[in-house]
Amino acid sequence: MCYNLLIDAYGQKYLYKKAEETYVDLLQARCIPTEDTYALLIKAYCACGMLEKAEAAFVDMRKYGLPPSAIVYNAYIDGLMKAGNPQRAIEIFQRMKNDGCQPSTDTYTLLINLHGKASQSYMALKLFNEMRSKKCRPDICTYTALVNAFAREGLCEKAEEIFEQMQEDKLEPDVYTYNALMEAYSRAGFPYGAAEIFSLMRHMGCEPDRASYNIMVDAYGRAGLHEDAQAVFNEMKRLGITPTMKSHMLLLCAYSKARNVTKCEEIVNQMSESGLEPDTFVLNSMMHLYGRVGQFEKMEEVLTAMEKGPYEADISTYNILINIYGRAGFFERMEGIFQSLTTKNLKPDVVTWTSRLGAYSRKKLYKKCLEIFEEMIDAGCHPDGGTAKVLLSACSSEDQIEQVTTVIRTMHKGMEIALPA
Repeated sequence: MCYNLLIDAYGQKYLYKKAEETYVDLLQARCIPTEDTYALLIKAYCACGMLEKAEAAFVDMRKYGLPPSAIVYNAYIDGLMKAGNPQRAIEIFQRMKNDGCQPSTDTYTLLINLHGKASQSYMALKLFNEMRSKKCRPDICTYTALVNAFAREGLCEKAEEIFEQMQEDKLEPDVYTYNALMEAYSRAGFPYGAAEIFSLMRHMGCEPDRASYNIMVDAYGRAGLHEDAQAVFNEMKRLGITPTMKSHMLLLCAYSKARNVTKCEEIVNQMSESGLEPDTFVLNSMMHLYGRVGQFEKMEEVLTAMEKGPYEADISTYNILINIYGRAGFFERMEGIFQSLTTKNLKPDVVTWTSRLGAYSRKKLYKKCLEIFEEMIDAGCHPDGGTAKVLLSACSSEDQIEQVTTVIRTMHKGMEIALPA
């Protein structure tokens, strides 16, 4: 239907008003909207953040005797996920089941992806088991989503188990599945395990893509094997696969871990020569490296360049400075950076406060740490488990440990802070 094609086109361009006008035109032309019409309209609203309108369109369906189908529910769930509202997506999934609408393979795949991205592999597996119990057959995308869920948490054995289960179900892994399994071994700290999967993929006639090579560069880099990371990067170029910003960034991280300043500077220059201008993330990485090796002048030169543009310094930039100066014992410089944040329209986050606390904690300046902690609370910043750990490390007696534990628990009723054992 032409109207549906127009709604889809406008939705993809984030022109929700045009999509809405097309829907009205459809009704005025006495055409009957289909479930696809509503699925596309809901996705268009979600893409533009118009969630109330999306819900209204969902309710409007029933006026035309169209009970929401899996197609519409899937579009709604997908739209909410892309709009950054996973909790609402979960609620719609529950409504779907309560309404007696049977979730499809695509529905379960969406929800497994959602929980995987939230590092909730246990929930992803629960949904996978629920799906199978309802005789809903998983496809290659479902299995890949579940492997990815375990990969994000470095649970390579579980990822391997799901990979084998997929093969038992007579499904042929594709490049995305192999990449997900490689990622699992990479994050678990087993680069050679990732390399075995890479070799297996080639042996099975599945050609590695750019992402496959990036994963291998990352796998070796995480393990401190920067020469192997470089070899993969070189092989990538030899095969005519153009390294992206991410490829360079992963190689940079590998050499940064080895504190090889010269090589890191060379990579940044290579990026510029390739037409890839270093962004805020790259410059933050270089600044952090200079700080770690004590080259404070170079660190400050990078900061000056960032503050002039075109890539603006963000809160992560200043968190690095606060951390580096704090570790070096340069308290005045650290406090100067912290105080300057308000003039830069930047709000200190939990990392900022915890890094500042850490500087005084290392010197066992217990009272100063308590003062900063109270400032943090007054500023409306919620401490996390890392903050609690740093605050406890400032203690030098059992009484202080007890006091800190009490302060955290009483000042943060209703806030979840995991206290270190």
